Amino acid sequence: MPRLISRPEPAPTYSNLVGFIFIFNLIVGTGALTLPGVFAKAGWVLSLIVIILLATISYMTVTFIIEAMACANAIKNWQTLQALRHHSRSSAESSENDDASADDQGSDLRDLERVPLTIQNAENHYYQLSHKFELGEMATIFFNELGRIMFFLCLIVYLYGDLSIYSAAVSRSLRDVICDQTNATDSPNSRLMFWPGDFRNNTAHACWKEHTISRLSVYRVILIGFTLIFGPFAAFSIQKTKYLQILTAIFRWMAFTLMICISLKLLISRGPRGHPVSFNVYGIPSLFGACVYSFMCHHSLPSLLAPLKHKLMVSKILSFDYTIICAFYIVLAMTGIFAFDRIEDLYTLNFLPYDVDYTDFASGLLIGIDYFLALFPIFTLSASFPIIAVTLKNNLQTLFLDMSRYDTYSPFVRILFPLCAIIPPFCVTYFTESLASLVAFTGSYAGTGIQYIIPVFLVYFARRTCSELLGSGIVNSFESPFKSSAWLIFVIIWSILCVCLVTVNMVS
Repeated sequence: MPRLISRPEPAPTYSNLVGFIFIFNLIVGTGALTLPGVFAKAGWVLSLIVIILLATISYMTVTFIIEAMACANAIKNWQTLQALRHHSRSSAESSENDDASADDQGSDLRDLERVPLTIQNAENHYYQLSHKFELGEMATIFFNELGRIMFFLCLIVYLYGDLSIYSAAVSRSLRDVICDQTNATDSPNSRLMFWPGDFRNNTAHACWKEHTISRLSVYRVILIGFTLIFGPFAAFSIQKTKYLQILTAIFRWMAFTLMICISLKLLISRGPRGHPVSFNVYGIPSLFGACVYSFMCHHSLPSLLAPLKHKLMVSKILSFDYTIICAFYIVLAMTGIFAFDRIEDLYTLNFLPYDVDYTDFASGLLIGIDYFLALFPIFTLSASFPIIAVTLKNNLQTLFLDMSRYDTYSPFVRILFPLCAIIPPFCVTYFTESLASLVAFTGSYAGTGIQYIIPVFLVYFARRTCSELLGSGIVNSFESPFKSSAWLIFVIIWSILCVCLVTVNMVS
């Protein structure tokens, strides 16, 4: 019998529209700003084909996660019904030997008559999404001990890497906006998350000419403030960040719409300045390196789906999210590569007016766009940080605690795990800004495991376990449309190809 870890989950607290926004915010990060650059290198036709293929395969593995979560609910419900059947048989045997009054016996018989109806009713609703099962809980149910250890190693490395990257990227971006640009040590063309380690230079250079405080000190002050503001969200559930997600979604739509509209205006007013090639096979590794994780939401999916009010709509919500996000990526990249003769690695740098003084409304508008687009990565990563932190906390609890007894643990134990999720990334980013190797490792290898390999093995063992316990007569309403085992083999082959191409990109 598979081991099952669970605890009661609160009632749904947000609508499907809010769920749509949560998923949109989690998927669309600053990685989208690197897409126009790699589109220009790999060719617009080749890039178009690859990004649509990536979106489709990522959606495929998302449906595997949903099906596995429904299977975990089915096993939980099956175990509950077995206990109910055992209780009904025990009650029947005790009522036969009981010398109680006839009225009491009649009451017991009426209770027993209702039990089979309850069981019959529940058997038709085995497969649900009513109880939240984190990926770690599903791994505990469906994997053996070795598989469970490998899963948690992969997930924790990825999530800790994400939190470290987000903390450093937000702190560094805000520092560079606040400090004088003349003292910056990086070129304007540096990529946001692949900067060189410049602690020595930032220690020697002042943030402002008229003050002695160093750029490194400003970075650390911002990092402390960011952790104090967004770190406490790890102690709560994801739905506590609802209004933050809605506000950030508005900023994202504004930023993407602004960049697209400016590019279209340039195309109309002055014609195409860029002349990208159609196909460039040498650009495939960098294209995969930037695009392969542009649709990642798998690690936090259970926490996002459990509070939805209408869970039967979950596949439609996700399909809308993936379709809109893919269209956004395509329009953003296509307008950019034809509007500009040169695409910066970080696309927002194409819109920054350098050395612009305020003289009239138009120059003021340019300055406003300058600051808004410079702060855009901060908005996106700040909204994703609490979701990643909550996911990491939940999986750490699953790894070290008996979640069926969660309510019996002391407050110290409950607060320990949010701290374990927040403090290590803070310590890493406090002492270094250079996270290029961390980005490469967590994104390329641990990310492949989370997005492709783990969903395949979860759904494979989930299907096999449910077939053994429940048979094939009960329909899973949340079953993936990609039911054939051939799809599972295809995703495994695809993941190997992705790792190879991304490794080539890292080495080159």
